Amino acid sequence: MTAFPGFELGGRVAVVTGASSGIGAAIAEALSQAGARVVLTGRDEERLRRVADRLGEHHVVAADLAEDGSAGTIVSETLGAFGALNVLVHSAGIFWPKPFAEAPLSEFDEQFRVNVRAPYALTQAALPHLKPDGSVIFISSIAGRVGFPSSTAYCGTKGAVELMTKSLAMELAPVGVRVNAIAPGNVHTPMNEHFFESEDYNRSMIERTPFGRVGLVEDIAPVAVFLASDAARYIHGESLLVDGGWAAQ
Repeated sequence: MTAFPGFELGGRVAVVTGASSGIGAAIAEALSQAGARVVLTGRDEERLRRVADRLGEHHVVAADLAEDGSAGTIVSETLGAFGALNVLVHSAGIFWPKPFAEAPLSEFDEQFRVNVRAPYALTQAALPHLKPDGSVIFISSIAGRVGFPSSTAYCGTKGAVELMTKSLAMELAPVGVRVNAIAPGNVHTPMNEHFFESEDYNRSMIERTPFGRVGLVEDIAPVAVFLASDAARYIHGESLLVDGGWAAQ
């Protein structure tokens, strides 16, 4: 017998967006291994099902989060499959770097639609079911803490996620819902793997990371399990850097 809350997620239902690859897929798998029933959502059903094959009890919802109505569909499908919704992980996102002078407003708008508006809408739709003991986890970025060239729109979206996390935590903590974020550093994912094809880029990322390597999705996923669990019951409005020391410089 221990007085300390644990990391087990048995009996809980978790929705993970962007679950078809990268950080989202790793988080879905980690939550499943911790005992959660997992709803995987993203645009590509075939890729979602390939991830789901590695999980325990699960449900797949193919949806485009940027479309109006998708949030309601995801919530209703989750409730229909499992009758509850306890954990919400916002891992879906897009990253379209481009020099500021060349970046069209349409790309600014789309990054905000996917990275900010979509998780806002899904959290709002899920809220009645998250109370009184739910956990919302945003995936932010070091780009929400420090500036990067040719990434003004993306940095803007992650800065918005950082403050949305804090504001929602202030509002929802009194009703028992924890809101936190994970801010990864440079991590190998399908979204950015083409950058690492450049040896110069790869070397520069390693040299600028105090720990001396680029992150892996397996570095991020356990933090989501922690934030979803009772072990993090007194953590509200935090954004946990998982960046090998990048932002400490």
